[in-house]
This record gives sequence, C-alpha cells and structure tokens, in this order.
Amino acid sequence: MPQLFLAACLSRLASRMFVLVIVLYVLDRFDSPVLAGWVAFASMAPGLVVSPLAGALLDRLGAAKAIVIDMAASTVLLLALAATDIAGLVTAPLLLGFVALYSLTSPLGTAGIRVLIPRLVPKEALDIANALDTSSYALINVAGPAVAGVLFGFAGSQATMLLIVVLYAAASISLVPLVRRTSGAHGTTGSSLVRDALAGVVYVVRHVSLRSLAISYALFQLSWGVLVVVVPVVVVRELGAGAVADSVVGGLWAAAGLAGGLGALYAGHLRTVGRERQFIAIGTLATAVAIYPVSASFGLAGLAVGLILVGFLEGPVDVGVLSLRQRRTDPAWLGRVLAVSMSFNMSGLPVGSAIGGILVVHSATLAFAVAALASALAAIVAWVLVPAAGDNGQHSP
Repeated sequence: MPQLFLAACLSRLASRMFVLVIVLYVLDRFDSPVLAGWVAFASMAPGLVVSPLAGALLDRLGAAKAIVIDMAASTVLLLALAATDIAGLVTAPLLLGFVALYSLTSPLGTAGIRVLIPRLVPKEALDIANALDTSSYALINVAGPAVAGVLFGFAGSQATMLLIVVLYAAASISLVPLVRRTSGAHGTTGSSLVRDALAGVVYVVRHVSLRSLAISYALFQLSWGVLVVVVPVVVVRELGAGAVADSVVGGLWAAAGLAGGLGALYAGHLRTVGRERQFIAIGTLATAVAIYPVSASFGLAGLAVGLILVGFLEGPVDVGVLSLRQRRTDPAWLGRVLAVSMSFNMSGLPVGSAIGGILVVHSATLAFAVAALASALAAIVAWVLVPAAGDNGQHSP
C-alpha cells in the first residue's frame, strides 16, 4: 500500500497540475476560452472512449503493470509537448493532438489504482482505505493547483510542464517494486481483447447500480468540467492576465482541494455502508446550491466560498460512489468494470469543459447556472435510479 499510494500521489499531482496548466497555457498563448474548453475536452474524452479496452488490459496485464505503462506514456508525451513549445512550434491542432494522445492511456492509471486497493486490503478495511485514497487525492488537489498556479505565473509554462514530466517519471519508477511482486497475479488471456472489452461494457450497462451511478456521477462531473474552464476565465476577467491571476486561480482550487480532503475523511469517519445513496444525493444537491447562487453572485469572495463548499461536498460523494461501486461489482470483473464504469462516470467532465468554454464567452452566470442544474439532476438520478439494496442478481454477460 505505501508503494501504491506514493505512485498514486505523484501521478495525481502531475495530472492535477496538468489540468490547470493546460487551461492557463491556452489562455496565455491563444487568448481563447473556447479553445481552452476544447483542449480540456481533448485531454479527457479519448481516454473515456477507449476505457473498455483499458479495462480488459488491466485484467490481462495486471493493474500495477498497466499503471506503469500509463505513467511512462504520459512522461514521454508531455516531454515531447514541452520540447515542441520550447521550439516555438505549437499550434492549436498540434496541441489538441498531444493532449488527445495523453488522454488515451489515462484509464489504465485511474482505474488501476482503485483496482489494486480492494486486492491489497481486507474487506473490513475497505471503507478506511477508500477514505484515505479519496482524502489523499483531495490533498493533491490542494498542492497541485497551488504549485501549478504559482509556478506557471512566475516561472512560465515550460518550467511547469517539465516539473509535471518529472513527477510522472518518478511515479512510474516508484511502482516498479509492486509490479515485480504482483507479476503473474493477473487474469487469463484466453479470449480476445475486444471481446473482453465489450463484455465489460455489457456488464456495466446491464448492472442497475453501476448504470445508475454512471448517469448520476457523469452529471455531477459535468458541473466540475464547467468550473475547470469558467473559474480561470472569471479570475482573469476580474484581475487581468498575469502572475497574480494565475496564483489566485491556483489558490482557489487548492482551497477546494483542502476542503475535499476534509470532506472525504469526514465521510470515512461516518462510514457509508447502507447509506451511499444518501451521501451521493445530498452531496450533489448541496453542490448545486454552492455553485449557483453562491459561486456566481458575490464576486471573487463568493467564488472562493462556493468552491470550498463544492470541494468539501465532493469528498462524501466520491466515497459513497467508490464504496458502492466496489461492493456491488463481482471481484472477477473488477478490472474491466472499474475502467468502464469510472470512464462512464467521468464522461461529464470533458463535456462540461467544452460547454463551459462556449457559455463563458457569453455569460459566466449562465455557465454557473448550467453547472448547478447538472448537479441537481445528479441528485435526482442517484435517489431515484440507484437501488437502495443490491441489484436483484449480478448481471454477468
């Protein structure tokens, strides 16, 4: 577990920094919120599309080895992007291509970490391990934006990008001992990769709990996708472009991340068993209020308060979703199912980024309102569609 958490923290720090840096980079180089939205979309959407294949690879290769592949690929691609930027050759199409390629292996790392957790801890400790994982992820959301915003503002995009490359490389190296210890522990390779991938999709689609969680959480993530683009744009409009605005953006997201860590630890302390739907529904509904009117109506102070509330509420929602998904998934299908269901769950994030980039050009208030509406719908879906008890049978294809 220490090796897994070290690799997870390093790679998540790199990923969280990249999410903010790529938006700031586009706003700085191209001065286009619309392009920023589409670049954020491209950095996530291709990985969601190939997630079924990634899930099948997780079960074939072993989760630890798959995570290393993701981190190594991210290292190489972002190093190439940094070199291209240093050479002054970056264009909008080339940038979109780089971030799309970066996205392709991301399901291996994202799902692989959470496939390993239930395999490394006893069942009675799963709630605590998930809360620790979620809270550590939230703490990364503190360090990532803070470091990215300040470094981007005062050292520039190239130095920031190179630091992200170093973090990915260190994460890949730190996981090598775990790969050696878990080699040979992965599943069979008798059937075709495509067939395994399709089987994972079918499993999730036919599984009432997983399907409903995917719809609810995708709507919730659509809200976050809008905020990823709208928050930097609003801050730059208020303070003007420059190091101060970049640092403030990083500070706002850092505050949200700190609140998220506290929210996840609080949810782990309360224990979510049997109450996952309540955690998800109440958390997403309250998030809607935190986004609109709180974040939208009171200037930068309201935005700061709203983001802190959104961050805190994300902790209980994430713990509830993660615990419920793990408990209601057949362990033999864990790799494929987690990769597919997590990608379905996260599908709202790139869509929200694209929508946010388009809406904020016309009205930041409208963008916040759409984000709030998505979270409110997420609450309704979680309460109405997710079964209170387990599904009436596990639907294996």
